[in-house]
Amino acid sequence: MNQPVSSFDRRTATTIVIANMIGTGVFTSLGFQLMDITNPSIILFLWIIGGVIAFCGALCYAELGSAYPRSGGEYNFLRETYHPAAGFISGWVSVTVGFSAPTAAVAMTACAYLQTIFPHLPVKLTSITLVVVVGSFHLANRGYSAAFQQIMTFTKIIFIFLFMFLAWLVTSEYQLLSWDITKDDIISVEASAVAVALIFVNYAYTGWNAATYLIGEMSNPKRDLPKALLYGTGFVTLLYVFLHITFLSIAPMDEMKGQVEIAGIVADHAFGTERSWFISGMLSILLVSTISAMMIAGPRAMQVIGQDFPTFQLLAKTNRSGLPYVAIIIQMLITIVLIVTSGFEQIIVFAGSLLALNSLLTVIGVLVLRLRNPHQSTTFSMPLYPLPVLGYSLIISATLVYALASRPTEAAIVAAVILSGAFVYKISLSK
Repeated sequence: MNQPVSSFDRRTATTIVIANMIGTGVFTSLGFQLMDITNPSIILFLWIIGGVIAFCGALCYAELGSAYPRSGGEYNFLRETYHPAAGFISGWVSVTVGFSAPTAAVAMTACAYLQTIFPHLPVKLTSITLVVVVGSFHLANRGYSAAFQQIMTFTKIIFIFLFMFLAWLVTSEYQLLSWDITKDDIISVEASAVAVALIFVNYAYTGWNAATYLIGEMSNPKRDLPKALLYGTGFVTLLYVFLHITFLSIAPMDEMKGQVEIAGIVADHAFGTERSWFISGMLSILLVSTISAMMIAGPRAMQVIGQDFPTFQLLAKTNRSGLPYVAIIIQMLITIVLIVTSGFEQIIVFAGSLLALNSLLTVIGVLVLRLRNPHQSTTFSMPLYPLPVLGYSLIISATLVYALASRPTEAAIVAAVILSGAFVYKISLSK
């Protein structure tokens, strides 16, 4: 079997983090949050909290990646800190839902924006075509894969800044909003509503850990991984805050409530319906980089499972360029199944909950690492330890409890995915 060449540099790793994070969540979550929360200050505060949570997680993953520099993300970290079974179940989550579900959601959102330009466009068929075309770019050569990812990510960033600049420039009348938070405002919001809103926020921030899935293919992972995680997460946090100030300031909240195409609604108010088609097309294009980034990161989790478990050795197969082509094709197929069978909101809630649980256990793994190997040499140690670990763990735990308690269907899907992973792990050991 060909061994992968370590050729992804820090810039590529950072663009993968940024592109994984900036996907459907930031352009769709606001509509669902407004269903239960109508105070703009609370919503903005939740997005700031989400950025702080993601940054704490990035600090923890940077330390784990320095201690265990191997591709696979949570699969590798949980395998090393807890037990191979924990790693396998985590990898199973990534394989079945973790990357495929967000990819499906991104593709569906991109095509929903395209549909505003071409009303008769079949969204599901176009979404499937988009997944196949983008996935094909990552099947041939790592150089092409990295170049495509960098180009699409830089295009995405330029488009977003251009969108915000033009929206503020041409809008003739802004929404009259109060950005103060009073005690009564906080009391009036139910804890379950905040928890579900944070699930959407955390889903939008999902991807800050993307570079850990290809540590083994980075040119200097111990040096570059922490910078890629922290720079990417910090940049996206600032961008998200400014984007939501723009959304809330330009479009009425009542019109965005329960809607998916938030940026499209904002564009209608800023530019008029006769010109907003351009923004919709721009948004559909920028989401391509998110699909691309997930097609790079996700298959690496499958690949390392194939390397460690003979039952799944097919997943570890690579082409002459060292790319896990079988894993890429399988992720494309799972994504297509989800596009055909699942609804958008359901994908976000159950996928967001699974990913949050996955990262929660991984972050707690830093405590296990420090207690078990207090003298282990790492090139990166997080500042203010253990505050990032405790802060991340407490907020994510509370969010998961409240959110899943209020969404029993999604909670059942989460449990089913985890139990199926445990079942498959047991079977794999018996062969």
